[in-house]
Amino acid sequence: MEKNHVIRIKCTDQKGLIAGIASILYRHEYNIMVMKEFVETETGQFFARLEIAGELHPSELEKELTQFLPASASVQIIPKQKKKIVLLVTKEYHCLGDLLVRHYFNELHADILAVIGNYQVLEPFTQKFNIPFHVVSHEGISKEAFESRILDTLDFYQPDYLVLAKFMRILSPEFVQRYQDRIINIHHSFLPAFIGANPYKKAFERGVKLIGATAHIVNNDLDEGPIITQQIIPVKHDDGLTDMIEAGHEIEKSVLAEALKLVLEDRVFVSGNKTIVFS
Repeated sequence: MEKNHVIRIKCTDQKGLIAGIASILYRHEYNIMVMKEFVETETGQFFARLEIAGELHPSELEKELTQFLPASASVQIIPKQKKKIVLLVTKEYHCLGDLLVRHYFNELHADILAVIGNYQVLEPFTQKFNIPFHVVSHEGISKEAFESRILDTLDFYQPDYLVLAKFMRILSPEFVQRYQDRIINIHHSFLPAFIGANPYKKAFERGVKLIGATAHIVNNDLDEGPIITQQIIPVKHDDGLTDMIEAGHEIEKSVLAEALKLVLEDRVFVSGNKTIVFS
């Protein structure tokens, strides 16, 4: 039975890559629905994302593409289906609420398997959507023990991605390594401005005329991981801190939803501390 797949390729750039890839797919009678490519001249890296249709034999196709491509090429052949995600939260509800509503109405393009919170505050709300909520408190235990308990829960669900929907704890390098390039965070600032806690207060005190939000992939540098998407909105001189926070919450929801759509559709490549995003 025919099924659409996404092919993601990352390799050293050289002449003839596009022609060679297309030729291999043509020989197998696969229909190329979409093909987009990009060469990062600074690093000499070639990136490509294809959507194909046909009676696919993924292992055979991956082997043939790998043999054709330069050494150390990365080839991923991914069926177009919903990803599995787990949300991590603290006390703020706006991003969690937006994602749960999108999930309820089948607009998220993912299955939310569970929500993990380091407080119990959001458990009753989450349970209204019939999604399991796990309380893993950070209080009275070491950071190592706290993260170990979260990882035990994640091991049960085996998610494709973790989404930090206003999860206000800094993750250790060891935790991040377990889900390398698979942890998505929403930061309430237009990075690199106002890194860390209380960015709206900092922005208000600075008298900014624009505020924004940034969705990024988590790495070991606080709020400095590869950026997926950003948005900004204007603020006026007579907007108070509360006005700024309320406006910020709206843009945070929008940015996180947009970033997740891109990630869940396999449109985001990581290149060092940057991303290549195919729209």
